[in-house]
Amino acid sequence: MKTKNVHFMTQAAVIAAIYVILTFLANTLGLASGVIQVRLSEMLTVLPYFTTAAIPGVTIGCLISNILTGCSLLDIVFGTLATLLGALGSYWLRKHKFLVPIPPIVANIIIVPWVLRISYGVPDAIPYMMLTVGIGEIISCGILGTILLIALNKYKHVIFHTSLNQN
Repeated sequence: MKTKNVHFMTQAAVIAAIYVILTFLANTLGLASGVIQVRLSEMLTVLPYFTTAAIPGVTIGCLISNILTGCSLLDIVFGTLATLLGALGSYWLRKHKFLVPIPPIVANIIIVPWVLRISYGVPDAIPYMMLTVGIGEIISCGILGTILLIALNKYKHVIFHTSLNQN
């Protein structure tokens, strides 16, 4: 039991750390600004397919990233909520591998435009922002997330020690 808890917390912490690093990388490369933003770290929202530890991992990673990158309080709260909902949805769809990237895309399409409008005063129409957020999420979760899913699937028993997970 103790080994499972330590293993779970370690996986969650590593995933959170990778999320933060990928967020800073995307910011450094200029991918996280502009009309279409590609947050590389969002590809990690497919990891609940492999381990439940990814749910707190990506959520805490998003929270830390949003705080460290100077996001508004609403962005910190609701951006993190969007990532949490996406990760939960990915977990719920884990029996359908290629549907796993859809929940984070949908959660961000619904939540992020409102954060941009209310918190940052972006004047663009909500449907337009849904489109641009959706494009960024399709790139990060849909394309990069699916590539990550396929790449890790071959090694899932080694990387995620699935016998210890609560899947």
